[in-house]
Amino acid sequence: MTTIKDVARYAGVSVATVSRVINDAGYVHEDTRRKVENAIQELNYTPNEVARSLYKRKSRLIGLLLPDITNPYFPQLARGVEDRMQESGFRLIFGNSDESQSKEQDYIQTFVQNNVVGVISSTNDPGSASYRSLKIPVVFLDRISSDRPAVYADGREGGRIAAQQMVQRGSQRVTVMQGPAHIRPAQDRFQGAIEALQDMGVSYRITQTTSFSFTEADRWARELFEQYPDTDGVIASNDITATAVIQEAHRLGKKIPGDIQIIGFDDTPLSSLLSPALSTIRQPAYDMGRAAADLLIQLIEGTAGEQRTIQMPVEFIERETTRPLS
Repeated sequence: MTTIKDVARYAGVSVATVSRVINDAGYVHEDTRRKVENAIQELNYTPNEVARSLYKRKSRLIGLLLPDITNPYFPQLARGVEDRMQESGFRLIFGNSDESQSKEQDYIQTFVQNNVVGVISSTNDPGSASYRSLKIPVVFLDRISSDRPAVYADGREGGRIAAQQMVQRGSQRVTVMQGPAHIRPAQDRFQGAIEALQDMGVSYRITQTTSFSFTEADRWARELFEQYPDTDGVIASNDITATAVIQEAHRLGKKIPGDIQIIGFDDTPLSSLLSPALSTIRQPAYDMGRAAADLLIQLIEGTAGEQRTIQMPVEFIERETTRPLS
């Protein structure tokens, strides 16, 4: 791996001169600057970003923390963040918390140690002391905070839309999968669905799930049909649990959407590849990631306006797990 000393030796200058060129700090004669730049190009030298940030006391590093990278929804968020940050010359340090508070705290400490200038987090606990103690801008993504900048989708409206679509297409014994009690967006979409079902006078049942991960989705699907074998409509807490419900319905010999309709939440790439393809509530994940990155850049640069909470719209995506409207 090429070092700054290699560049200095190749260009015939001191390490200090190379450092001044890289960091654009101090006078360097134009001829000498060209020698150094040519040496950097010839040797394919990449400056250490952390070292540069410490030297200049200014970083271009951003911390991005997600709760579960195996969930295909979160890479969509991450891609939106990455693309927008790259456009403005920022780089990401990524952390995957696995929904563990201790792991999340370790990553926050790592971000601070690496001199990040801002953090974007999809934490399950935006009110924790770990975030309150940070002295750099923080934007919560796909999470809601009462006192910090945040970008999230309108989950309550998404739940209402799912319930309305389910009933309009003929389901009368609807089961709502509540989603993790400690995650605000999950409870928003749950409350929206319940409110809409109550408004329409439709009976409903509730099952509880404790996370958005793949690991227990099969068990939740089995328990749903054990508790409510006659259910004719399932509003799932996300696309992963909806996928498990589809598989369990197949195993039980139920026809989709004839015997049972299923609506997911997120619209991950997986949804359109299932058989039958999953009807779902789409959250604009990529756009949310870009919006969070844009908001954080504004906060870092001191150009952010008064609107520091951004709620993005959702929409119903009709596929094959719901019946056509009559």
